[in-house]
Amino acid sequence: MNGAPSSTWFTTGPHWGWYIALYFFFGGLAGGSYFLAALIDLFGRREDRPLAHIGYYVAFPCVALSGLLLTVDLGKPMRFWHMLIESNTYRPMFKYWSPMSIGSWVLLTFGLFTLASFLGALAEDDRIPWPAFRKLRAPAALGLVVELLGGISGFYVASYTGVLLAVTNRPIWSDTPLLGMLFVVSAASTSAALMTLLAHRSALTMPGLADLHRMETWVIALELLVFTAVVVSLGQVLIAWLNGWGVLLLIVVAMGMVAPLFLSSRRRMPTTAVLVLIAGFLLRVVIVFSSERV
Repeated sequence: MNGAPSSTWFTTGPHWGWYIALYFFFGGLAGGSYFLAALIDLFGRREDRPLAHIGYYVAFPCVALSGLLLTVDLGKPMRFWHMLIESNTYRPMFKYWSPMSIGSWVLLTFGLFTLASFLGALAEDDRIPWPAFRKLRAPAALGLVVELLGGISGFYVASYTGVLLAVTNRPIWSDTPLLGMLFVVSAASTSAALMTLLAHRSALTMPGLADLHRMETWVIALELLVFTAVVVSLGQVLIAWLNGWGVLLLIVVAMGMVAPLFLSSRRRMPTTAVLVLIAGFLLRVVIVFSSERV
């Protein structure tokens, strides 16, 4: 078949389970953490570089784990390879009309960027004996290119899973155009929360930590607005959440959005961060499994 296929698929449920829910969660953490780290590096102060390092230390393991989870869910490891390479000709295979094909290539490319920045951060922290890797960090020219392109691909990775769901014809997923926005904002809030938590536990002085926490609060407020817009956009389909999944979703909103906004004024960074991370994972669980049960 030479023409582009329909932009929707999954007439029947894809029977996704915990591997995919975890893949969505860790992929969001990878993309969001790298994007925030790149912003800190490119536009922040030099004394904030240790905070950016935390983002790079999170991004590479998370993208590696998300790739592993996706491969395991496919059942046969070679299936992921076949999403990139033609099995007969061994030529690169790129389908511009397929979100899955685009996502596979971006995930692979993003993984290379996260590895480069991971090694650069290790070298700058003198944790590996190869100072040449410091050139992979801004303000070196190569480091600027890596972080700029890596930040862009990280933003795509954080949002594309929501877009992938939205272009199916499954209930809930295809009934709102805002899942991509919800996923990217959630990725930003969970990534900021994890970076805040790790920085708070670090013995290093990080002047930018307070700024990151303030940004986390604003992103959580934005996430609450986007979530409200998603609920409104679902219209009558919202009845699909008038069950246990809806109850869990209310817990997500209370735990990961309302409570952190209340606690942020009381400077309880670790508590807020843990709540946001738990709720971010549960949000993806509800989105994945509730549509499967319809």
